[in-house]
Amino acid sequence: MADAVAAVLEQWSRERPDIDNWPIGVVGRIMRISRMWDKEIKDFLAGHDLEPGEFDVLSTLRRSGAPYELTAGTFLKTSLVTTGAITLRVDRMQDKGLVARIRDEADRRSVKIRLTERGLEVIERVLPLHVANETRLLQALGPDDCRHLAATLATLLESYGDTQP
Repeated sequence: MADAVAAVLEQWSRERPDIDNWPIGVVGRIMRISRMWDKEIKDFLAGHDLEPGEFDVLSTLRRSGAPYELTAGTFLKTSLVTTGAITLRVDRMQDKGLVARIRDEADRRSVKIRLTERGLEVIERVLPLHVANETRLLQALGPDDCRHLAATLATLLESYGDTQP
């Protein structure tokens, strides 16, 4: 059974045989699976009263190590969202008791965003479930396929300058 992109490729091959349309097969499939996974992950996180952006903040703080805090500036450097978007996200998360804003004692102009006890409890509870959900999303692939796909996608991301800060 062929996927939906195979039908698109077949149609373009018929209608425009002069164009080598193989990139559609790669890019189209990445875009389709991205949309599907975005919805799956959004639905999963909603079941835990989280939005994807909130989960991103919680996991970024948690993997930063104790005391699980980062400056707002560091968040801006590690994300692709605007200052306003981070401010709104942190405001919502502070209202939910997941994070707190802490004035930097060494530099009163700087504000740190810190996981609260509740935020730490939420990320500790949800993270293993999230990883299990991502495992489910990849269940059609074997371990070797997953490693190969991850390496191939890493090469593609690096070619666009998406490297570690």
